[in-house]
Amino acid sequence: MTEPLSALRLGTAWARIAGLMDEAAETFVRTSFSSVVRDNWDMAVGLMDSAGRQFAQSSRSVPSFVGTMPVTLAAMLRKIPAARLVDGDVLISNDGYLGTGHLNDITMVKPIFAGGRITAWIGSTFHATDIGGAPSVEARDSWEEGLTIPVARILRGGVENEDVFAFLEANLRLPEEVLGDLRAQFAMYDQAAPRLLRILAEEGIADADALSAEIFARSERAMREAIAAVPDGEVFDEVTADGFEHPVTIRLRLEVKGDQLTLDFTGTDAQIARPVNSPLNFSRAYSNYAVKCAFDPTTPNNDGCFRPITLIAPEGSIVNPRRPAPVWGRHLTGHYLPMLVLSALGKLIPDRVVAESGSPLWNVYFTGEHADGRRYVRMFFMNGGHGAAASHDGAACLSFPSNVATQPVEQFENAAPMLITEKSLIPGSGGDGAMRGGLGQRLGFRVIGGKPVTATYRHERVQHPPRGLLGGEAGRGGRDLLNGAQVAAKARLVLQPGDTLVFETPGGGGFGPPAERSATARDADAAEGYV
Repeated sequence: MTEPLSALRLGTAWARIAGLMDEAAETFVRTSFSSVVRDNWDMAVGLMDSAGRQFAQSSRSVPSFVGTMPVTLAAMLRKIPAARLVDGDVLISNDGYLGTGHLNDITMVKPIFAGGRITAWIGSTFHATDIGGAPSVEARDSWEEGLTIPVARILRGGVENEDVFAFLEANLRLPEEVLGDLRAQFAMYDQAAPRLLRILAEEGIADADALSAEIFARSERAMREAIAAVPDGEVFDEVTADGFEHPVTIRLRLEVKGDQLTLDFTGTDAQIARPVNSPLNFSRAYSNYAVKCAFDPTTPNNDGCFRPITLIAPEGSIVNPRRPAPVWGRHLTGHYLPMLVLSALGKLIPDRVVAESGSPLWNVYFTGEHADGRRYVRMFFMNGGHGAAASHDGAACLSFPSNVATQPVEQFENAAPMLITEKSLIPGSGGDGAMRGGLGQRLGFRVIGGKPVTATYRHERVQHPPRGLLGGEAGRGGRDLLNGAQVAAKARLVLQPGDTLVFETPGGGGFGPPAERSATARDADAAEGYV
């Protein structure tokens, strides 16, 4: 059937494909080997049309992964054109400048063939805790940060490429985990690809392009209407990140003109020889994400939504660095961008934005050996308080702008010779305001094994806490402590048996003047121990 899709047929097909993406993600998670996929859901599954335009993804996909996947596919096809691919091929790369911004994220894409031609692409990205090398807060270029997988076929006609697997295995500390996660994705592709074709056939849709064209058009129209409903205007804002030896400033000019939006980061500080530079793909993904949240959060997320958005990021700046600038901690810059966009939009649409959250995301890598000599590399995510909004207080310890989950304490303690001594909210850490910012949290990690443990972490919002919005006060800044003494917020420390490392994540910013907070709300804050 080739007649135009009715709203009913489109809605039914879309619901089934959205469900298929969630089912695919569950297959990946349930067959994965690593805790970062299984517990943290630091991954994404996306569907793209024959032209490589993203039109569906799993509902728990990380925003930066789905935002960068189509760009990565385009780069892959410049190296290996689609005409050279056959059914069963799978492409792979983790190049930070072609993908999500750093080497730990591995992207793979499989073409879906129908009638002898590519009708769609299914892709996935996941975070590998170890990618070889020695990722460090001291890295001065991207070559220091680990193994770069160039664009290659990891599957050829459904058969594993032994050469690719060999160089991966030779460079990884935990090859069984990473290679297990790769193979889990192969299983997901084998399940999802035929089901997509079956859905299209059962719904009487000629191919994926017929469906994506409708979805793109409707989503673009919805976004343009949402932008056009806001009066034309130009606003400016800037945020200061802690940086390393010196703070880093990110500047934004945001312009609404008709049904188009421009995000201009001209004036932002230049890239630095430290691993906090945010490649353009990552910067664009998180900037677009904030616009989507503010203007049109309910329409399906796809290529059409972002056609009205123009992004300007000068090459050589910290939000669009030149290779080989180090990028391992690119989220330390990129995670500021959604909050900067929302802060600027607060001057135009204050009822649709939130104050700054205790992000960029906090995490820590622990590496070492078990008593029997087995190596481990374990990562633990920690979240600060969420920013308050016009209608509600900020949530405590909510992951934003990434949406990774938190690993269960018991799972972590089973995998590393460490004890989590405390995981508690920090009273008073949320910024005051008509609406209060969410609380940060305190987590303690003690070495209980008989061998040293290397802890590597890089944290922000210590010197420059999350800002309040429209009269709200800033949240409390974060702290890092070793055996009770404050230590640097970006460091690699060798912990000895009995040492305790404590992290205190930042609190979210408040919204609106504190004088406007009701007496009832303040009584509740005191009763619940929030202040």
